[in-house]
Amino acid sequence: MLERLQKIISAAGITSRRASEALIQNGQVAVNGIVVTELGSKADPTKDTITVDGKTLKISVQRLYILLNKPPGYITALKDGQGRPLVTDLLKDVPDRVYPVGRLDYNTEGLLLLTNDGDWANRLMHPRNEIEKEYHVRVRGKVIDQQLKRMAEGVELEDGRTAPAVVNLVKSGEQNDWISVAIHEGRNRQVRRMCEAVSLSVVRLKRIRYGSLMLGTLRAGQFRHLSEIEVRELSGEPAKTFPSERPAREVREKSTRSIHPARPTRPERSGGKFSGRRQ
Repeated sequence: MLERLQKIISAAGITSRRASEALIQNGQVAVNGIVVTELGSKADPTKDTITVDGKTLKISVQRLYILLNKPPGYITALKDGQGRPLVTDLLKDVPDRVYPVGRLDYNTEGLLLLTNDGDWANRLMHPRNEIEKEYHVRVRGKVIDQQLKRMAEGVELEDGRTAPAVVNLVKSGEQNDWISVAIHEGRNRQVRRMCEAVSLSVVRLKRIRYGSLMLGTLRAGQFRHLSEIEVRELSGEPAKTFPSERPAREVREKSTRSIHPARPTRPERSGGKFSGRRQ
């Protein structure tokens, strides 16, 4: 069956659909030996030979959905010119190629999703879906209420004002405080820049939630496969059967205390917790 080339490339786990369009326009894609540069071009993945940068695409019918606890010091990309470790290096026993859904900075850790399902990845990353991501941030020194309130209401950055967020003080230490920041935008280094905008210095940044998915007790560098229910719930898609779905990979270990405070239901100040979200 004929399908758009960018959809085929994305489904093969090479990259996202948007990035696949750039590959086509740059002349990096060929069908049966003929370079294709026009968006909207179609091919039959079961009959045609499709190559990207001279390498033949391997079309897999198995869709993979992976939750990884990314350690700091890894690049959220499929290649790096500086030779730094890649998040895919942690997936040695995953048979098919997958790519990250969005990015986490080199020094940022925590919940990262990877897949070879381009349609699913696009639904998660599309701005209109406003999927909330929650981060725990350790900041140097003590946080004051006004800083939390400003972040919750939105702060001015060089690329515009941030949308209202849910910001909580979750743990107070002698030298460092922990705060929780939940946002639905996907700007580059957004949480770090929000903290900088209110004079907070980030010591550690960890994503603990993506939509309905929690990082849980996965240790750094470990991963598990998502269940069909988790995949459906996260993207809001209708129920369906995923081909050759793998059972979730269980990771059993001692439970650890998770700093995950309750959020206020109204945009008001309550015990050091602020919500700038519109109700």
